[in-house]
Amino acid sequence: MPAKGVKTISTEELASIINDRNKLFIDVRTPAEYKGRHIPQAKNMPLGTDFSHLPKNQEIFVICQSGMRSAQACKQLKKLGYNNITNIRGGMNAWRG
Repeated sequence: MPAKGVKTISTEELASIINDRNKLFIDVRTPAEYKGRHIPQAKNMPLGTDFSHLPKNQEIFVICQSGMRSAQACKQLKKLGYNNITNIRGGMNAWRG
């Protein structure tokens, strides 16, 4: 279940906004998974990373492999007081970019 107050988008919707420099994209997979294949605009911040230094004034989009870890990361971000968070449904499994 997505965390309350967290938006969810598909990878198709992500493709239409991926080059927006005003948005922050984070990939919460392991460095090895990230190295294997990733979205160039996404910064690798594995689950368990301290997210508290991320800017609160930017929209944050979170991706993982399938959508499970990114949902957990979104919950952590909510607890830290972030309000503009979006989980990417299906993760890299669904990404065709």
